Amino acid sequence: MKPRVTDSVAVSISAPKEVVWELISDVTRIGRYSPETFEAQWLGGANGPAVGAKFRGHVKRNQKGPTYWTTCEVTECIPGERFAFAVGSAAKPFNSWGYIISGEGASCTLTEWYRLPNTFAVRLYWALLGPFRSKTNRRGMLATLNAIKAEVENSR
Repeated sequence: MKPRVTDSVAVSISAPKEVVWELISDVTRIGRYSPETFEAQWLGGANGPAVGAKFRGHVKRNQKGPTYWTTCEVTECIPGERFAFAVGSAAKPFNSWGYIISGEGASCTLTEWYRLPNTFAVRLYWALLGPFRSKTNRRGMLATLNAIKAEVENSR
């Protein structure tokens, strides 16, 4: 059996796609939603989302530590629809994360996903520790999406 190296979760949000887009594409807001990444800042003169823009995130792994900064590069940026980034570089990511917004009108569905590269080291890691990390990732993604949902719906 091939180890699972990708996953996603989704929530329905009572808000138009454009409202949700503003939150997910502004990495400086991530600390309000994510249980692991508590702050982020654009790098190299970037001040908003665009393919190739870089930012760094301040992460507290598993909400316990270690705590570290990691550099990321935006790989997809379609306003109102998709925002994704590679941890590390787009050419050689350590992992990738992204959001997809679907729906029309006053409601939408927000999906968060992650994907690890299909390398021997990742497959070995995932075979040994994947079930634990997968549960942590799913809980974290769901917490992030529910926090975004709460902010959007409570401000309306």
